[in-house]
Amino acid sequence: MLENLKNALKKNYKFIILLMCLIVVLAIVEDVFDKETIELDLLIYKLVVQNMRNNILTNIFKFVTNLGGAYFLIAISILSLIFVKNKKISFAICINLVLVTILNLLLKNIVERPRPIGYRLIDETGYSFPSGHSMISCAFYGLIIYFIWKNIKNNKVRNASCVLLGILILLIGISRIYLGVHYATDVLGGFLISVSYLIIFTSTYKVIFNNDN
Repeated sequence: MLENLKNALKKNYKFIILLMCLIVVLAIVEDVFDKETIELDLLIYKLVVQNMRNNILTNIFKFVTNLGGAYFLIAISILSLIFVKNKKISFAICINLVLVTILNLLLKNIVERPRPIGYRLIDETGYSFPSGHSMISCAFYGLIIYFIWKNIKNNKVRNASCVLLGILILLIGISRIYLGVHYATDVLGGFLISVSYLIIFTSTYKVIFNNDN
C-alpha cells in the first residue's frame, strides 16, 4: 500500500504542487478581501524595509528590479527569436511572456489590492496583488530554467544556470518589497501563481509540440 501511495504521489506530483500553490493563494486573497492585517507582511516589512535599507542595497535592488521589468523581458524575448535556433523554444518564450502578463493584469483588476504607501523608493502605479515583476519574472525565467534543464547536457553548466536564474527570480521578488512597492504576500502570491501557471504551460507545450523539450 505504501508503494502504491509513493507511485501515486510520483505520478501526480505536478497536480499536487499546483493544488497546494492555489490553496495558499486563495488564503492570501481571502485575507486581502477581508482587509485583514497579514502577519507575514508585517514581519517581512520589519526585516527588509526597516532593518536592511542602505544606499548600497538600494542601488543594487533598483538594478535588480529592472531585470524583471517589461522592457528587459521584451528585449530578451526578441533576442531569443533572433539567436535561439530552436524556434519552438523562442516562440514559447514570447507567448509565455504575453500570456502571463495578461493573466497578471486580470488578477490585479479582480483583487484590486492597493499598493503599500509611505515608504516607497520608486514610483509605481496600478494594483498590488499579485506582484507583476515577481509573477512575470518567475514565469519568464522559470520557463527558461525548464528549457535549460531539458536541453543542456553538461551537468555543471545546466545546474549553475538554473541556480543563478532561481536566485535572480528570488532577488527580483525581494527587490519589490525592499523598494516599498509591494507587500510580501504580493510577491509570494505572484511566485505561487507562476508555479501553477508554468505547470500548465509546460504541459501544454509538450502536448502541442509532441516532445519532451
